[in-house]
Amino acid sequence: MSTDFDLVIRHGTLVTAGDTFAADLGIRAGRIAALGRGLTGRETVEADGLYVLPGAIDPHVHLQMEAFTAAGPTVTSDDWATGTRAAACGGTTTVIDFVEPAPGESLAQALAARRAQAEGRAAVDFGLHMTLSRADEATLAEVPALCRAGVTSFKTYTTYAGFKLADDELLRAFRAVGRAGGLALTHAENDALLAAAARDLLEQGRRSPAEFARSRPAAAEAEALERALALAEAAGVPFYAVHISTARGAASLQRARSRGQTAYGETCAQYLWLTDAEYARPGFEAARFVCAPPLRTAADGAALWRALAAGDLQAVGSDHCAFNARGQKDLAFAGADRPLPAFNEIPGGLPGVEARLALIHGGVVKGQIGLNRWVEVCCTGPARLFGLYPRKGSLEPGADADLVLFDPHKRVTLQKRVLHENVDYTPYDGLVLTGWPVATLLRGRVAVREGEWVGGSPNGQFLRRNLQDELFTADP
Repeated sequence: MSTDFDLVIRHGTLVTAGDTFAADLGIRAGRIAALGRGLTGRETVEADGLYVLPGAIDPHVHLQMEAFTAAGPTVTSDDWATGTRAAACGGTTTVIDFVEPAPGESLAQALAARRAQAEGRAAVDFGLHMTLSRADEATLAEVPALCRAGVTSFKTYTTYAGFKLADDELLRAFRAVGRAGGLALTHAENDALLAAAARDLLEQGRRSPAEFARSRPAAAEAEALERALALAEAAGVPFYAVHISTARGAASLQRARSRGQTAYGETCAQYLWLTDAEYARPGFEAARFVCAPPLRTAADGAALWRALAAGDLQAVGSDHCAFNARGQKDLAFAGADRPLPAFNEIPGGLPGVEARLALIHGGVVKGQIGLNRWVEVCCTGPARLFGLYPRKGSLEPGADADLVLFDPHKRVTLQKRVLHENVDYTPYDGLVLTGWPVATLLRGRVAVREGEWVGGSPNGQFLRRNLQDELFTADP
């Protein structure tokens, strides 16, 4: 056997999207060089009793993102440095964030500025989705150049002032993305339904965060997703629905796929583990769970687990968007002379980038999803969908040696003090999980060991993602 490996991971159980087997793994020059038995190298890591996985990929995060509230602007509490280090501690070695061009700013200018924020600070590798909040001729003319620059996915919204596109604009955007060979992403909620629900609640004086789920009904997701799917089908563009939160949304996607549409969807850990019962917490405590879409019913969560297991949903993101409970979620509070902010004034978003991989493994423990399917939806599926496979999400020789050593028996009680996210709470406080990462490698170097960062200076790289021609022809 060759002995010229830089590092060998010995005696582990390798788990991929399609197989589980015992083998050693040899690393050379930051890449996987061989799988086999009896490999030796200059350094070794013992993985007896551990799973060895491809590094997890979180396709949906919001780091260092500016938000606007009733009391003025604020920025997510996790920046590129803290958020990506927390990701690594949870076994995530690649994140894909978003570029949101300012009014009057070109897509190319916005991309350059966003990359400048991250480079030299990101602890893991990163890609970027481009947000299309305009559908004018000049903006859409930039789409092919963005694809050539490695930004091959484009997000659109059906709600939010300054972001939402009307149907004719969505169709133009989808056509431009399709012609360029890209993937269209949509945040699907019906804006008119949201506005009417919020107005009705506020007129009745129902301002508290306990009302938040009622302000964003499940029907809003169902209608907007059906509409976006129809427009994407007409435009001939591969489509990806972000953060599906309802059984109805998952069923809409499944129907589109069953009739041959190239359409994919993600859900998020919060919709699998948490329910709208959290909004019944006393006082302003429910504000911690304000996110869009909101937490849904236990029946919705069960349907989403079934959809993941059946292959009707293809990825799990975190939608990590962290705001402190004190000082940000309550930002509009100015003292006893002013009320706490209404449900529609609270910065929306939950932290979750660190626990995502272990949370979905919790579904393996509970029999809701298979071991290999866990790796598919957390690691390999996002790599395939977003133009990173087989460099990422794979244990094939030649792939980047982004790896997770995962102890399937380690019990962890989720609390703020055991997590590394730069936020003052976790929505999963007190949840006991069986299975947790014990080491994370980035391009062959140990970056995290037993929950502590040991990777030195940040060396995450911007990933130029490939166009995925197979998305146009893949059997759904």
